[in-house]
Amino acid sequence: MHVPDGFINAPVSAAAGVVAAGAVAVSLRGARRELDERTAPLAGLVAAFIFAVQMLNFPVAAGTSGHLLGGALAAILVGPYTGVLCISVVLLMQGILFADGGLTALGVNVLDMGITTTVVAYALFRGLVGVLPRTRRSMTAASFVAALVSVPASACVFTLIYWIGGTTDIPIGKVFTAMVGVHVLIGIGEAVITALTVGAVIAVRPDLVHGARGLTAPLKLRVDGELVDAPARQPVAPVAARSTRGIRATGLVIALVLAGFVSFYASASPDGLEKVAADQGIDKKTEEHAAKDSPLADYGVKDVSDARISGGLAGVIGVGATIVVGSGVFYVVRRRRTPDTPVGTPRTGKTV
Repeated sequence: MHVPDGFINAPVSAAAGVVAAGAVAVSLRGARRELDERTAPLAGLVAAFIFAVQMLNFPVAAGTSGHLLGGALAAILVGPYTGVLCISVVLLMQGILFADGGLTALGVNVLDMGITTTVVAYALFRGLVGVLPRTRRSMTAASFVAALVSVPASACVFTLIYWIGGTTDIPIGKVFTAMVGVHVLIGIGEAVITALTVGAVIAVRPDLVHGARGLTAPLKLRVDGELVDAPARQPVAPVAARSTRGIRATGLVIALVLAGFVSFYASASPDGLEKVAADQGIDKKTEEHAAKDSPLADYGVKDVSDARISGGLAGVIGVGATIVVGSGVFYVVRRRRTPDTPVGTPRTGKTV
């Protein structure tokens, strides 16, 4: 659902950019409360994983494909504020390096694909886990529903933005019906990917899933015939750091394989927005991308003739660039955390 340049007029694109910038600023502050020494490196990996999975377009209807948006997945795994930053990093890398999603439309894309999906999905997820039993199965089911709803919600927001600032005169009812209809189908794919990923991580390390905090019941001891909470064990920093290496390495390998190899077999059909734009005439005033001459434009390495090698190298470079930029952002955010910011472990009063 990457909106290119020319779909939305300049004033509305600028207004969306201001709103998106404000939301990112708020997310930078909020992420300080979500990130700690274990989850900060994982947030960069989540961004890279979402970048990789977004390369895997899957067929949803005749001549139409869809791909992961990722807002629900990011929010559940690392928190809503950090989730907004993850999607923003992905969109920035895609726009600058791969000419995917207009640069003047970056604010529209962050607002539509990042903020909307993250906020809607996380709000729905928290509402569901609040009434469901706190079990792995319930968490997985809640993530499925949250991801499913977040995609047509994003389509609704795009339709609203297009109604306000669209550059072609198309009946908005037709745009709404077409966008929501196809993105409900895409939402099913999003829900399956999100639920499988969240369920897999919860099965291995529920303590690293932001949305699953408190899933594991506290250890109980029997004292004089009564059950009491066991004393909390203080984490040891080196052990905590080592304990995430396995999942980080596994996640990185999966992302590289998906982007570098599996992406070659993705559907070549236009995605939901591209299909609707072509059918409804929304794309009549599409502008050339400012980064169209990038050596990685269209997810291929320039001057590499073999399509499989070209696309695979581009995917690997994209994963690497996203994890470097994302990890750098989250490292800086965590370092700027103030001493009184709540975290998951006791503080000594020193600035982290």
